[in-house]
Amino acid sequence: MGSPSTYDDEIIIAINVGIVPQPALKHWHDTMESPIRKIVHIDMDAFYASVEQRDRPDLKGRPVIVAWQGQRSVVCAASYEARRYGVKSAMPALRAEKICPSAIFVPPDFTRYRAVSNQIREIFFSHTDLVEPLSLNEAYLDVTANKTGLVTATAVAEKIRAQIQARTALTASAGVAPNKFLAKIASDWRKPDGIFVIRPHQIEAFLKDLPVKKLPGVGKAMYSRLVGMGVTTVSDLHQFEMRELEAQFGQFGTRLHNLARGIDKNEVRPDRQRKSISSEQTFELDLRLGELVVPTKAAAERTWVHATKSGHIGRTVVLKLKTSDFKSITRSHTPAICPSSLEDLNAVALELLERIDLPETTRYRLVGVGLSNFIDTDHASMQPKLFDEL
Repeated sequence: MGSPSTYDDEIIIAINVGIVPQPALKHWHDTMESPIRKIVHIDMDAFYASVEQRDRPDLKGRPVIVAWQGQRSVVCAASYEARRYGVKSAMPALRAEKICPSAIFVPPDFTRYRAVSNQIREIFFSHTDLVEPLSLNEAYLDVTANKTGLVTATAVAEKIRAQIQARTALTASAGVAPNKFLAKIASDWRKPDGIFVIRPHQIEAFLKDLPVKKLPGVGKAMYSRLVGMGVTTVSDLHQFEMRELEAQFGQFGTRLHNLARGIDKNEVRPDRQRKSISSEQTFELDLRLGELVVPTKAAAERTWVHATKSGHIGRTVVLKLKTSDFKSITRSHTPAICPSSLEDLNAVALELLERIDLPETTRYRLVGVGLSNFIDTDHASMQPKLFDEL
């Protein structure tokens, strides 16, 4: 989106020639007290599958699915060749095999993926100490001030991508923007092996026609509610005052209002330690307890994929339910051995479901399954069951 330049220089030039849009000018004035940040989001391209294709030349150019084959297995990752058939992460392996019969299934090797991830993080830290990993294959970097003396965030991102390619023979995509949420959206814009830059004066134009479902936190249920309000693009949100969105969505309404205007004050947090990973589903119609088995398994599958991708191993399984009158119920269990497979996680989650003793007339509007109480991988490798499977 234009030639590389520092954000500050770019805005000052625009003001001097009198062409900066009013929203951008206001945003610049609002941030005068604190310099505009330069955030880079790096996302490896089809990471697990790309590592497999790199290490096994016979897999290059072929549809690769990283997953255990079996009735209960789900897809951890898919190469771009497999994605063309519609294969996605968290999809049941049986369905992936059906829609892509030529796929080659490779069991995940997280020890190898973590080793490559550590190489990549060494590159990140050579540019800045403000690195916030999100998973083994992606991270935020605050390069407002960087160690290498590169003038622009774009130059830093390009340098990092080149270093990753040289050191690991893998490609990464990058997003560069004044805040985290825009940088993350941008990194997906020119995948694979691309870079996309959103500068401060370009935020309004970029967001105008962006589908609202691209905003963080807008899942299927939230998107359905927004469509019911006539909102399909970010610009549609501008017809609502903040108080109206807060009345509809509570605290998230405030965030929607801000995101629609390109505002995200969340800082890159290098010391951030994730305490839990979970997945929830809100139903269109309230369900009875006996109807929750399938959605509970589905939530467990999504949680398992997220946990394995981020390299987290949780000791505690948490089941969350919300009744039709919005009463929240949680049950948790810490087995003697950490869940080491989706089957293990499903078993514990369903046991927790059986512990719900509310009246049979109770209806439920939400179910969620989570993992918490994380342990390090060295400790996990000492567990016989987990060691055998990984």
